[in-house]
Amino acid sequence: MSIDAIKEKLPEYAKDLKLNLSNITRSEALTPKQQWGSMLACALASTCGELAKAVLADASSHLSDTDIVAVKGAAAIMSMNNVYYRFAHVIGDPEIEKMPARLRMNFIANPGCDKVDFECWSLAVSILNNCQKCIQAHAGQLAHAGVSKNALQEIGRIAAVTKAVAEILKWEASLATH
Repeated sequence: MSIDAIKEKLPEYAKDLKLNLSNITRSEALTPKQQWGSMLACALASTCGELAKAVLADASSHLSDTDIVAVKGAAAIMSMNNVYYRFAHVIGDPEIEKMPARLRMNFIANPGCDKVDFECWSLAVSILNNCQKCIQAHAGQLAHAGVSKNALQEIGRIAAVTKAVAEILKWEASLATH
């Protein structure tokens, strides 16, 4: 399975997403590792196995095995962190928001890849999972590292398109069984 095969599966009502999926496979603002890692992290976090397999097939020519492990680590740790930090923020209790999370996050300190790449992948998953605190934290780290606003926007586009494509694939699969 490849991204091209996924595009062929998208129904006519999702033609815009098919075109956007093509567009996010070409980036001028991100390195290939940042782009493909962000796509893979979002595909994994979307919980759409079919999309994750397709993106992994295409991303494998742009990412090393070590990078793929780091992308999986970013998707895993951010899936946990996004839920916790979104809760801590949304509950509206400043005392809870200031409490230490007390969650293991050692992978973030040593992901086994370039730190800027890892921050891109973490930002992508945070956007997909809609965690304001994590989005601000990772976008701030990337801006501090000199990553352009165009690159940040590109990560947002990758997260948006990946999320929408994953949802459509899940909808169509569930409708096909009825």
